[in-house]
Parts: sequence; C-alpha cells; structure tokens
Amino acid sequence: MHPRRPTEIFGLFAATTVLPGVGPKLAAAIEKRIGAHVIDLLRHLPIGLIDRRARPPLGDVADGSIATFEVLVVKHDKPPPSTRRPWRVITENETGRLEIIFFHARDDYVSRMLPTGERRIVSGRVEIRQGKPQMAHPDHIIRPEDRGEMPEMEPVYPLTAGLTPKALRRAMDGALDRLPALREWIPQDLMQSRGWPDFTTAMHKVHAPQNADDLMPASKSRCRLAFDELLANQLALALVRHKAADDMPGRVFAGTGALTEALMTSLPFAPTGAQTRAIAEIRADQQAPRRMLRMLQGDVGSGKTLVALAAMLHAVESGAQAALLAPTEVLARQHHASINAFLAPMGMEAHLLLGQGRGGGRKAVLEAIGDGSAKIVIGTHALISEGVTYKDLGLAVVDEQHRFGVRQRVLLGQKGEGVDVIVMTATPIPRSLAMTAYGDLDHSRLDEKPAGRLPIDTRALPLDRLGDVVGRLRAAIAGGKRAYWICPLVEESEKLDVAAAEDRQQALARALPEVNVALAHGKMKAAERDAAMQAFRDGSAQLLVATTVVEVGVDVPEASVIIIEHAERFGLAQLHQLRGRVGRSDEASSCLLLYQGPLSETATSRLAVMRETNDGFVIAERDLELRGPGEFLGQRQSGMPEFALADMAAHQDLLPLARHAAAAMLGADDQPTDRATAELLLSLFERDSAVRFLASG
Repeated sequence: MHPRRPTEIFGLFAATTVLPGVGPKLAAAIEKRIGAHVIDLLRHLPIGLIDRRARPPLGDVADGSIATFEVLVVKHDKPPPSTRRPWRVITENETGRLEIIFFHARDDYVSRMLPTGERRIVSGRVEIRQGKPQMAHPDHIIRPEDRGEMPEMEPVYPLTAGLTPKALRRAMDGALDRLPALREWIPQDLMQSRGWPDFTTAMHKVHAPQNADDLMPASKSRCRLAFDELLANQLALALVRHKAADDMPGRVFAGTGALTEALMTSLPFAPTGAQTRAIAEIRADQQAPRRMLRMLQGDVGSGKTLVALAAMLHAVESGAQAALLAPTEVLARQHHASINAFLAPMGMEAHLLLGQGRGGGRKAVLEAIGDGSAKIVIGTHALISEGVTYKDLGLAVVDEQHRFGVRQRVLLGQKGEGVDVIVMTATPIPRSLAMTAYGDLDHSRLDEKPAGRLPIDTRALPLDRLGDVVGRLRAAIAGGKRAYWICPLVEESEKLDVAAAEDRQQALARALPEVNVALAHGKMKAAERDAAMQAFRDGSAQLLVATTVVEVGVDVPEASVIIIEHAERFGLAQLHQLRGRVGRSDEASSCLLLYQGPLSETATSRLAVMRETNDGFVIAERDLELRGPGEFLGQRQSGMPEFALADMAAHQDLLPLARHAAAAMLGADDQPTDRATAELLLSLFERDSAVRFLASG
C-alpha cells in the first residue's frame, strides 16, 4: 500500500524504458545505479560541469583542456585487421591540424561519424603529443548545422558500468520533458522570503547548471528541492508516529523499584551521570500512559547495557516481560552473558532464544516465554517471529537499531499490549540527523564514559613502515597483549589496491611464528568465524586478523591493540567503531592507523580527527562536516535515510523549517488537512515502503 498517487504525476512513476533510448539493458544499468522509475532519474543530480565554450586556435590549445573545434576531415589512417594500432583521423581548420584517435573502433563507426571531405564539430579533452594536439574519443561529434544539439555547459553525473554520459543525458532530457506543473505545497511566504522557484522550474535548473555555484547545495533550486525532501520526510515520520499511537496505545508500567534498586546496590561501580539521567528519562516514559518510543544513543563503552537492563527490570517489577533483540547470534550471546553477570547477585537469570534448529532447549525457552516464567529474554530476530508468543511483553529493546526499520519496530510493538520500545545505537549520530532519521523517537544520550576508562592512544603511520609495525606488534604480544589487525577486503581486487585478509593473516603468521594468528571475515562459515573469535576471546589466539565483521559487538576486554590497514579507505564513523574494539578495560590501549599515501584532503582530515579525539559525538559532527555533496552516510548508519536531494551538512538550517511546515500540514487529528497534497509530496520524495504503508492510513 502507498498513498494514492495524484494523476498528474503518474508519468513520473513510469519505468525508465518509456524514456528515449532506454531499452531493457540500459534500464537495468540505470536501475542498478539510480532507480527503476522516471522520478528516480530526476533525483539523480549532477556533481560536476564541463564547459565546452572554449574554442582556441589549434596552435594555442592547452594540454589536458576541454575544447571544441569545427574541423574538416582530411583523411583516415585505419589500422589493418588484427592489429592493436588505434584508428587515426587527420582533421584541420584554419588554425592548424587535429589528430582524432579511436581505440578498438567498430568498422563503420568512425567512417560514418567523420566522413572524409566533410566538416564536423568535435568536443573533448585535448592532449599534446610531440607538440601536436590530439583528441581521443571525442565526447561530441556533430554536423555544423546541428550545433545547437551540443550543450555549451554540460552537467556531469555519477555513472556505473553500462551507463554512458550521452545515454544518461538523453534519458534525463526525456525525464525532464515529462515533468508536469504541480500544485505548490510550500507556504508562499517561505517561497518568497527564500526566493525559491516552483518544483518543476527547480528540477529543470538543477539539471542545467550554468556555473559552479549552481552545483552547490546553497543554490536556490537545490535548496528548494532539499526542503521538499525534508518536508516529506518529516510529514511521513509524523504520520508514522500518529499511526503507531492509534494502533498501539501505551500503558502505565508503575514499577515497585525493588529490582532496579537491587541492581544498583549490587553494582561494583557507580553509574555515570549520563546513565543515571537516561534511566530516569526512560522510567518517566514507562510510567506515562503513552507508548514509549525512545532511542538510546551511547558511544562505544558508555554503558548502554546497564541502562537497558534497568528499564527491563522496571517492566518486570510491573508484572510484565522484557525482551532484548540483537542483530546477530554473536551479539545476542554476548548480551546474554553480560546481563546474566549483572543479574547473578540478584538471583535472577535471563533466557536466550536464537534461530531454528536449536533442539529441546529452544522448546523450553518458548514455553517459558509463553507462560511468563521467562521474565527477561534475549535473542535475535527470532524474538519477533510468528511462533513466539509472550504472556505479557511490556518492553522491547532493539540493539544496533540501524539494522531494523520502522516495520520491525512496529512488529515488536505488536507482540504485546502497549509495548514500550527502546532502540539502542553505538553509532553516535549528530542531532540534526537523528531528528531527521528518527523523528518518531525521543532521544537519550550517554555522553560519558565509565570511570577508569583511558583514552585510546591513536597514531597514524604510512604503510611503507609496515616492518616497524610488525616489530612493535611482536613486542606487544610478547608482553602479554592481544591485538586486532583489520583489513578492508577479503579478496584481492583489481579496483582496490588493498591487502586481502587471508594474505595478511598468512604473512603475519610467517613473520610471527611464535604467535597464534586467527582469521575472521564475512565469507567464512559462521561456525568457523565464531571459533576464531572464541580463540581470540579465550587467549589461545593472541592476534585476530579480520575484516569489519568485528566492527560491532565483539567484546574482548583483554584486547588492547588495534591496527587498521588502509585506514584512509574507511569513513570516520567506521574508524571510530573499529577503534572501539579496544579500550574496554582499565588497561592503556592503542590504535594504529596505517595509510597509503598520498592522502586526499578529506582522508587527511579524517585521520587527524581520529588522533585528536575519542569522543564519538564530536567525531559524528566532524564526519557530517567533512562529507561533501553526494556523499551519503556509510554502511554503519545504513538504516538512516540516504537523501538524494538534501545534504545534511549544508541544509541543516532547513530542517526546523521542514518540521514546522509538516506540523502545519496536519490538523487537530494529526491527519493532513489537504490529503491530496500530502499524498503528492509523499509519493515524490518519501519512498520507504514501510513509511508509505503506515502513512496510507
């Protein structure tokens, strides 16, 4: 289900095969990179601009420049069959000679495009070879009478294999021709004060930039479209929240305080101020009659588990059950172990429920959940499968919430009457992004580390110092330390010059014969990977070579060294998550970032931020600043919306305006006062199927 799309935009949701030049093969390439519909193509914005206005004399053209010439085709130097020599075409005009080069040309293509004795306009990049200008594979070859077909200012789009600039430009022109005149959804006073064009004009302008300023997020047309997308997002979130409140009203969990007090009394440490504050915020939500939907944000090692357990015990005090849902079995087992360590002094125990095929133990856990004797249950997505029935589920805690969307949150809520939901993330998210991505959630932030945790000493070294690094590693392991070595890829790749994890493990095993070097990566069988991690956890392996499968949830407090190879290829959030695998005890820990120079300006800045701070929230804000237009949130935050038109680094000031405008579109019953316009807006910009399903009403 989705909102009933207004008839004037039906054409925008047609398959891309309706566009000129787009057959099934090209449509498949477009879908892989952009999307399957016309509207997806329109939201694919240019990232650069080619100026084809330069028409210098051939004797004065600069090496490497883009230039356009009208030339006479003098002769062809066609290579003999079965030779690797390029096809050369000699052309000239009154200012000199230009040699046009084609590699692997089809037999008739060059002759047809550049017939001898005729004039043509050619445009492309010129290179100077032995003092003479050459142009390889011109971007444009047209007849002089068709000169109006070649754009003087040509936008540059992100491409993929099988998608050429010429084919995309033709398809984009066809998509722009299908744009209808639409009713306006932005308040007139805002339009006038910002000087924004209407939607259709803005869309035409962003695809026809005339200078570098037109490509910037601050341009009026881009701002207008960014606001549209943010407005649709905020409206969808408001409707989701209303729908959830209607379908699943909350209930009061009063609690007696007995279990939470026993927990706090048994702790061998004092909770941080942030933990105390978050526990109080959550308890207030649990005691209120409305259903709780709260995000618990906490940096690596900030103590989210204790806060979640306090909330779970409050639910149990109220006579209900509590469940914690983890994205993987490894994480579920770790939560089970750490929570039971907290519960043991109180004489309590949590139950563990994993996937199918676990024997009689699973049946016993299911029965305990059904009869209510299992007060606290920890597990994977199996906890929300159809075969699991709770006697009275009162609280659901979702760990690493980016793996779960709106639909999963609602499914959890449907497992009981008025179920409260807490979603936890170890990925610090800037406030602006948190409000945008999770505007249907309240927020608690754990911005303190437990006492005794030391900052992780972080340094960066070039990869050509690898020998020194291995020597230091040998000394550290000989001193009783355990270490991670992180590689970005599993297999050798022609496109990415990075060390493969298998090769690195073998190389380190040869260099460190006295060390047991374990290996863990995503393509191993789960049992083999778990065995490697267990060997590292119990100390029988002192070094774990791994890909980013260790990024979240692997908790080995004895590990105090992490080496991240090709650190320049990781984003800030991912580097911070990886570094968080160490520094999990009161022992001094270190992180070494190995990089391959020369570094880009952004990569240099990322490594500098990692050296300067251990604060995940500071890192998240810097990450947002460093990402440029077209760079979206990385894999670590893949549950957050990847906006096509809004750039949160540049458009943060539009978010409060969008939130206010979305609220103004809703009536007293939290339903759109103009449903047709709301459906138009949601159809164009808010594509998440779960949101559309919930918003459809």
